[in-house]
Amino acid sequence: MLKIKTTNSLVTPLLTDKYQLTMAYAYWKSEKQNQDAVFDLFFRKNPFKGEFTVFGGLDEVIKFLHNFKFQQDDIDYLKTTMPNCEQGFFDYLLSLDASKVKLFAIDHGTICFPKIPLVRVQGPLAVVQLLETPLLNLINYPSLMATNAARFKLASGPKVTLLEFGCRRAQGPDGAISASKYSFVGGFDATSHVEAGKLFGIPIQGTHAHSFVSSYMDFSDIKNPTLKDSKGEKEVNFVEFTLEARKETGYLNTNDSELAAFIGYALSFPDGFLALVDTYDTLLSGVPNFLTVAYSLHKLGYKSVGIRLDSGDLAELSKQSRKMFTECGEKFGVDYFKDFRIVASNDINEPAIHKLNANNHEINVFGIGTHLVTCQAQPALGCVFKLVEIDGVPRIKLSNELIKITIPGKKEAYRLFGKDNQPLLDVLVKTDSEQIPKVGERFLCRDPAIESKRMVVTPSKVVPLHSCYWDGKQVKDVPSLAETRKFVLQQLENINPVHLDLLKPKQYPVTLSDELYHFLHDLWLKEQPPIELK
Repeated sequence: MLKIKTTNSLVTPLLTDKYQLTMAYAYWKSEKQNQDAVFDLFFRKNPFKGEFTVFGGLDEVIKFLHNFKFQQDDIDYLKTTMPNCEQGFFDYLLSLDASKVKLFAIDHGTICFPKIPLVRVQGPLAVVQLLETPLLNLINYPSLMATNAARFKLASGPKVTLLEFGCRRAQGPDGAISASKYSFVGGFDATSHVEAGKLFGIPIQGTHAHSFVSSYMDFSDIKNPTLKDSKGEKEVNFVEFTLEARKETGYLNTNDSELAAFIGYALSFPDGFLALVDTYDTLLSGVPNFLTVAYSLHKLGYKSVGIRLDSGDLAELSKQSRKMFTECGEKFGVDYFKDFRIVASNDINEPAIHKLNANNHEINVFGIGTHLVTCQAQPALGCVFKLVEIDGVPRIKLSNELIKITIPGKKEAYRLFGKDNQPLLDVLVKTDSEQIPKVGERFLCRDPAIESKRMVVTPSKVVPLHSCYWDGKQVKDVPSLAETRKFVLQQLENINPVHLDLLKPKQYPVTLSDELYHFLHDLWLKEQPPIELK
């Protein structure tokens, strides 16, 4: 009985490419299907022209391994698409599960870098080959999404709250769910997506749209205008009460239908009143109407939240709105008015946040949708899944493109820290090597491709990056989303800012031990045919 379900019911062994199945059949025909194989899943280049990536998707990978099992209706379908395959192969597929698979991974939410395996998978060749496409699918977008979210977090700064507003713009229901989930991992504070809140415990937030405001014609649309004060002792006609307050504030020439809408919303949510103020005119009507209602609520013992801006010059509007909050608060002796939250939306991307920062905006909260969830700055991460060992024999893939040459054999990764407790570099070491970095001992690290580029590190701390999460069954728990988010934010504070710079980042060193360096280059020379000159 399977106890753990994948978030998406479409994540089955058929979430794959046909060539995985044709290779599996060829392995089976050649009686190679049970050879012990090791594959690395990694990426070659950081996304968004940056120098870091946040690892996401490990939780769903583990769920998938729990559920990796072909069903009879899967086999019936495959017979129609592969009619020339023998019945024995389909019987073989029906028998498969992940009970002979081992999976090593870096911890979920780790800030990671190119060439370091995010996941190392070991097991029967055909089985591990069949895992390739599903694992890439379950890691590529989550890692891209978490990285994009982390970049927005760095751009906006620690004092600004980030809300994910992308459900309506995401690539289908699963894109929306994944975006909400992994934007939270990357540092966002809440989502507007209710289903994501239910599934993952992510805080959800939302108020109203322009349609709510424009649906009101006048004050007669408010059929039940009564409101009790916050102590439940006094009941007033809140429409009349607010119109009297309007005289006190002096905001008499605003749009009445907008004011009616704000009153209607405040009657429903007097403790959390936040108004979208740009339906008609932000500074001439929206903000004054908000302040009139906020003042009315204050007189009844309620505390309003703030406004949302969804168009116009957000920096200037935020500054003018803050000025109006302060002036109104001073007029009536209400100190907290100056601290009302200003939420900004309107197709915000990373460059827009940099521009807003340069203009000294007064925004407390960014609501970000399209550019976040679709990762418009870069649509894919590009993780790959490469064979590095077969039956204990290391294998290498060569290429005319240096970046595509793989690092052979089973490897462990270590993160070495300096005296300031910041990571200095990552180093890959052969799993059976005696050359393991140790605290306080000099360790030679080599650039994979440049022979003269060598670094000697005496680490103050050594952190192994890989651990076993699956050995025929789950052997290590993946932390909760909240714990993973906290881990991400801690790393963003601890890694040298030069590697996290969003405009001109410095490359983080990913190196090899001296032993692995020579092993790589010896195998490279062995497998690379010499050029014949005639």
